[in-house]
Amino acid sequence: MADVIIIGGSYAGLSAAMSLGRALRNVVVIDNQDPCNKKVAHSHNFLTQDGAEPDAIALAARKQVLQYPSVNLIVDTVSQVINNGENFEVVTIDGQKFKARKIIFATGIKDILPDIPGFSACWPKSVIHCPYCHGYEERGKKLAVIGNGDEGFEYAKLINNWSKHLTVFTNGTATFNEEQLIKLKKHKINIIESPITALVHEKGHVNHISLANGKGIAVEFIFYRPAFVQKSDIPKQLGCDFTSTGHLQVNMFGETNLPGVFAVGDSCSPMRSVANAVAAGSFTGAYLNKLLGDESF
Repeated sequence: MADVIIIGGSYAGLSAAMSLGRALRNVVVIDNQDPCNKKVAHSHNFLTQDGAEPDAIALAARKQVLQYPSVNLIVDTVSQVINNGENFEVVTIDGQKFKARKIIFATGIKDILPDIPGFSACWPKSVIHCPYCHGYEERGKKLAVIGNGDEGFEYAKLINNWSKHLTVFTNGTATFNEEQLIKLKKHKINIIESPITALVHEKGHVNHISLANGKGIAVEFIFYRPAFVQKSDIPKQLGCDFTSTGHLQVNMFGETNLPGVFAVGDSCSPMRSVANAVAAGSFTGAYLNKLLGDESF
């Protein structure tokens, strides 16, 4: 009987494991080693690790976390979680079974990319969602935002801080209101409504965007916020609540609506970054240790 099983062993899950391991809690981390940022070349905006390769950060994290003897890492994929009322039984696709008093989901999300030729090859090399992670390196370049309506307007307003050479591709009829159009024009942000037919690139580095009207617009980097789904459907099967955006609903401590079930990282936060994941995991791990202590003292 473990104190906590953490499903997902990337930054958020390992950070929670470190907090719990240092508190002498028995922890099992189950991870299939398929992080969402596996194709990202460099991680930024994380103190002491700015510019480091994500794989290198993860490798160092696993090494440090596993120095704590009460933490165990299992390379496997969880297929089922059974809520027995007072504890949880976790089953993996390899047939392994574990029990724990508490569960942390650090399972992340899966991006849904548009069916545009060249798009998947450029994601996440020269098409990416987060300016805080990669905007500085692309400052002053010919940047593009693919978006529309209120969300597209707010995205363009944000990216405009990194470059004054900005074009918004609505990939169809623009749905900006009159006030938004005036502001975009004021800041010399071009709007292109013609549907996108392809991203022309060299080994994932975009050169220009091809349009249905036959034109090609030169760009050097693209910002795009994809739709997503939860990488694991187990929280839904258990009865966890979700936000209107599709994230797991948690409070400030990472607690879901189900007693004993917690979530950290991208699965429950729109702020997708290594730094945010590490902070959330550390905080929830510390809180969970206190909760375990309160229950057994």
